[in-house]
Amino acid sequence: MPGQSLVVLDPSLMLAIDVFSCEDGHAQERSLLPQVLATVESDDVWIADRNFCTLKFLSGIVANQGYFIIREHKCLPWHNADEFRPIGSVEGEEVFEQSIIINDDAGYLCGVRRIKVVLESATRDGDSEIFILTNLPLKVATALVIAQIYRQRWTIETLFQILTDIFNCEIKTLGYPKAAFFAFCVALVSYNILSVVLAALRSIYGINKVSQEV
Repeated sequence: MPGQSLVVLDPSLMLAIDVFSCEDGHAQERSLLPQVLATVESDDVWIADRNFCTLKFLSGIVANQGYFIIREHKCLPWHNADEFRPIGSVEGEEVFEQSIIINDDAGYLCGVRRIKVVLESATRDGDSEIFILTNLPLKVATALVIAQIYRQRWTIETLFQILTDIFNCEIKTLGYPKAAFFAFCVALVSYNILSVVLAALRSIYGINKVSQEV
């Protein structure tokens, strides 16, 4: 790989709103998180997989007055958990909630909600349950809403499938990082144009007709 790119998708708009690039194809996504934190704004809600569940990233989001819905990484230290409370179910999957404290120097993560979702079928890694961390207040989003929002995180996979299959975003002969990034970003802009056109069609003809016929 000529480089590494980290893309931010706005799920309400279905638009790629930011991209962070690194000219090291072997670099971890976590090495780009300081650049991501610089873009966090007040009242943002950041949704991410467990690879982004680091102490600095979580506390950095809160420091910028933002919120997170992020799958828990097993290496994240926390304590003082109360008992899980059964909340209900989402699409047949049982949801539970508890409160925990995560140690960070500034005290941003003193109260975090930990949500357990018992899956109907195991993940690719063999997990039968997942744990989601959030600092959103209960009055803003219940555990059931948090579980539903996290499930929708997979829409970013749809974005990359379109980029790969339709826009050929990773041209194998582009070995120079800058050339590869340029081609990748042209594909991202093309995806955004397509997304706007589809949104316009959905507003006129409805979601079902566009998703089935276009």
